[in-house]
Amino acid sequence: MEAFTLLIALVALVIAVIAYQRTGGIKELRQKVETLSPGTESMRDRTANMLDRFGQVVRGKNKTTPPPSPEPDKEPETDPHPKPE
Repeated sequence: MEAFTLLIALVALVIAVIAYQRTGGIKELRQKVETLSPGTESMRDRTANMLDRFGQVVRGKNKTTPPPSPEPDKEPETDPHPKPE
């Protein structure tokens, strides 16, 4: 019975290898990785630059002013639900 199970496993392995090769195999996978590499490099560089600038702002090394608020200064709002006394 164990020999029969081993035979079935080997047949399944052979079928899987044949299917993998027919669908493109490792060549297609490498080609897809190469086409994605320039885009991921660009995104990695942009993310690194953004995180570096953010780190400088947090540490206070880069004194940037916050963007102006769209509304002029207004009085603080009163609490719509005052606490009972």
